[in-house]
Amino acid sequence: MDTLKSNGTSWDWRVSIFLFCVVAAVSGQIRYSIPEEMRKGLFVGDVAKDLGLDVKRLVSGRARLAIDDDNQYVALNQNKGHIVVNERIDREQLCAKKSPCSFSLEIVLEDPLELFSITIEIQDVNDHAPAFPKKEINLEISESTPTGTVFLLDNAVDNDVGINSLQSYSLKANEHFVLKQLARVDGSKYAEMILQSGLDREKQIEHTLILTAVDGGEPQRSGTVRIHVSVLDANDNAPVFTQSLYKVSVLENAMHGTVIAKVSAIDADQGYNGNVTYSFTHLEEDSSCPFKINPYTGEVKLTGDIDYEVLANYEINLKAKDPWGVVGASKLIIEIADVNDNSPVTTMASYSGKISEDSTPGTVVALISVQDKDSGKNGQVNLNIEENLPFKIKTSLRNYYALVTEQSLDREKRSKYNITLTATDEGLPALSSRKTVVLDVTDINDNAPAFSQSVYTTQVMENNSPGVEMLQIRATDPDQGQNARISYLLIDEEVNGNPVSTYFSINTESGVIQSLRSLDYEQVKEYTIQVKAQDGGSPPLSSNATVIVHVQDQNDNPPQVLYPVQTGGPLVAEMVPRSAEVGYLVTKVVAVDVDSGQNAWLSYKLQKATDRALFEVGLQNGEIRTIRQVTDKDAVKQRLTVIVKDNGQPSRSATVIVNVAVADSFPEVLSEFTDFTHDKEYNDNLTFYLVLALAVVSFLFITCLVVIISVKIYRWRQSRILYHSNLPVIPYYPPRYSDTLGTGTLQHVYNYEVCRTTDSRKSDIKYMQPMSQSLVSVDDAETLQNGEQSSAVSRMSTLVS
Repeated sequence: MDTLKSNGTSWDWRVSIFLFCVVAAVSGQIRYSIPEEMRKGLFVGDVAKDLGLDVKRLVSGRARLAIDDDNQYVALNQNKGHIVVNERIDREQLCAKKSPCSFSLEIVLEDPLELFSITIEIQDVNDHAPAFPKKEINLEISESTPTGTVFLLDNAVDNDVGINSLQSYSLKANEHFVLKQLARVDGSKYAEMILQSGLDREKQIEHTLILTAVDGGEPQRSGTVRIHVSVLDANDNAPVFTQSLYKVSVLENAMHGTVIAKVSAIDADQGYNGNVTYSFTHLEEDSSCPFKINPYTGEVKLTGDIDYEVLANYEINLKAKDPWGVVGASKLIIEIADVNDNSPVTTMASYSGKISEDSTPGTVVALISVQDKDSGKNGQVNLNIEENLPFKIKTSLRNYYALVTEQSLDREKRSKYNITLTATDEGLPALSSRKTVVLDVTDINDNAPAFSQSVYTTQVMENNSPGVEMLQIRATDPDQGQNARISYLLIDEEVNGNPVSTYFSINTESGVIQSLRSLDYEQVKEYTIQVKAQDGGSPPLSSNATVIVHVQDQNDNPPQVLYPVQTGGPLVAEMVPRSAEVGYLVTKVVAVDVDSGQNAWLSYKLQKATDRALFEVGLQNGEIRTIRQVTDKDAVKQRLTVIVKDNGQPSRSATVIVNVAVADSFPEVLSEFTDFTHDKEYNDNLTFYLVLALAVVSFLFITCLVVIISVKIYRWRQSRILYHSNLPVIPYYPPRYSDTLGTGTLQHVYNYEVCRTTDSRKSDIKYMQPMSQSLVSVDDAETLQNGEQSSAVSRMSTLVS
């Protein structure tokens, strides 16, 4: 029975090989596709046939496999020209979640030297079942939790990929919870459990559910976990995270203990019910996750090793929990930034160490393999010859370079040369490695400057300061002396009708490109500059490169409210009938932001309101709706202040005032809002008039004070003049009065009372009865001294006037 099973398995593998094997021979490159877990010695491909080579050529050329990795997964049978499995291949160990999974190797032939590239793709086999990190999920849910509340569940892990990976979740039927399936950015699936009917602790304290995860392989595999729900007593408010999504970036060489993020949640409850603790929801305590969260402060720290080459980002589900088990959920995305921490590795794939002096130009001296485990620019390697030698590096297949002669060689002139090869990546700071080979060669060099790349791309933030350095370009020239001296120039072209030299400049010696003015992303988002590298030879040789400058947006524009329009004219109000139900759409605040990206993502929030319990504003759409039934007790005039904020750093905002009238008829609204306007204008006018009156009264008081002081000084000076005068004092009497019986008194004295009205500005004069009392006696005047006579005359004149 075991023999039959073994033979059946071998037959299945052979059938799988014929079904999966795909051969593509294009320009000396072939590709095979095999399933994982094949036994050692099984056939992979007939390279002799696919490459059109004779088996004798493989033997005479000492054919061998050059594999980048240390693991020798396949081997070459020279006698048959076949590639066979050399050791068991585990796709999950080789590529993890990467798809498609493949590795490359080269077949090297000598005499003459030939190189053929082979790619072997490993197909996934459904050899893993979905597995949950825990055997049981414990949830504590308050009986006051509203229906529709979402509970994030631990996601299952399936190491397979494609259709063999995890495809769906299912929840055992129950009356309280339903399951919702979602997918993350990387394509992995996870499930949320939604409360569809309320819980009652008095009826049932605990609920047990079964969550099943199923993949799509043949045969289908599955995994289950038990969900234990404990019902807690009521708690009015659940913790709410300040952000629905936290996104941070951390360098892969960050130190352990570094705080990379801090999350926070707010619980509207007070006292003990408002205490919040934080945790990761889908990780076990002994998980290999290199991050830990402080359950009390919300600080996320790096506790393990991270490597961009292993995993480029982490997506972690956050949970905020109050003492009664009510939770709030959020998400933390941690992006690992690549650091240039791997130096290029240079190996000699084929090198004889000798070459005839009569070798023609273009003869291959050595075949060089250069590998760098970093990615992006950190993994892009330039292989150069340090000295000015009559050789050059020629790019061959993937990560391979050929060292070839550029001219005829003359051993009599020079027999040996030390050739140092430098492999330098484009990281910052750049890492490099060196390798020295010895060969007889002479040097004749005639080369134009060469840029390391034809197109350079750089980024600059808008509103930059003039003179900021954007990019340094480099061109190399293998010549010597003046012929190798490179000058960098801008090819003058027009940008928006202006010469490019008005925007940018380049240092002729160092190749540093600077911005001459502040750039505006809203005007021009991208500049294309042509740069020329020219050497100092005669005639000079040059080469061109393109520099693309991307202007990055900055949050320099606040949101602009389009509706409702805020004017200084009459008030405009949105009407809400008193019969409006819950969720009635009152109006919609419409705003735009001329920035782009997350700087233009707007959110709406109700800042102030006459009655906060009556209205709410949609966070994303700006819709103002009622959140309860309108009653007759609600005021007719409702004033809402809505703040619109963008998602930039720092955030910018704008506010808009929305007037709402709660009424069933237009006359009622008109009367209420007319009074409102009149009261406002009356209050504004009253303030103005009070200030004006205070200023007028102060002015009149100071004026009167100055007049009184001036009159007093004037009278004092007159009295002094009369007192010192030597002229006789002659009494003065008005013509209508006469001196009777030599007494010198006035006939009558009249008292006048002036009466004025406050509004008509008219005056009435009331005459009193004459008085017979004498005011001044002449006899008495004669007995007065000179000073006293002058004073009496002055008083008499005053009375008469």
